Amino acid sequence: MSAIAILLLAAGRSSRMGGRDKLLEQVEDQPLLQLLCRRAALTALPSFVTLPSKSHPRVDATGTATIIPVPDADEGMGASIRRGIAALPPLTEGVMLLPADMPEVETQDMMFLACHFKGPDGPILRACASDGTPGHPVLFPRRCFADLLRLQGDQGARSLLKGEQVQLVPLPGNRALTDLDTPEAWAAWRARRSQ
Repeated sequence: MSAIAILLLAAGRSSRMGGRDKLLEQVEDQPLLQLLCRRAALTALPSFVTLPSKSHPRVDATGTATIIPVPDADEGMGASIRRGIAALPPLTEGVMLLPADMPEVETQDMMFLACHFKGPDGPILRACASDGTPGHPVLFPRRCFADLLRLQGDQGARSLLKGEQVQLVPLPGNRALTDLDTPEAWAAWRARRSQ
């Protein structure tokens, strides 16, 4: 499994947060990005994180993950993915893309997805909720890297998923779906957790 890399996508602007940085919101007494970088590190897979720059305030929350600067981050998710894929070690056979605003994705979820990997020519693996609704992370085999390097705009890799063989891998509950983009989403999530 060491040929799989985890790529945390953390170069976005948090534009819907009203001036707050969603990736520095506190979860389990630490910034969300720090928590996700730690969970990724615990898989023992090489971990990378995209950031707008190496001087961004999020740098202090990246732990041992390798930082990949995305100077064109304002373009959207496509730039983050392109820069991330281009920076991976040459022998990487698969990359697990994980938006860094997903606080419920655990270390064991990343490991579970990695265990289903069929090699550099295998299917794309996409985590889903327990009811089968597709979510994140998504593990792309090496055969998809050329297409990932051509992504544009803010749609991420959705266009690539449409024309591909995708194997869904269920995670417990809604872990694969919970992403927090707004203050309202954060407040609702925290309220549910405190019940």
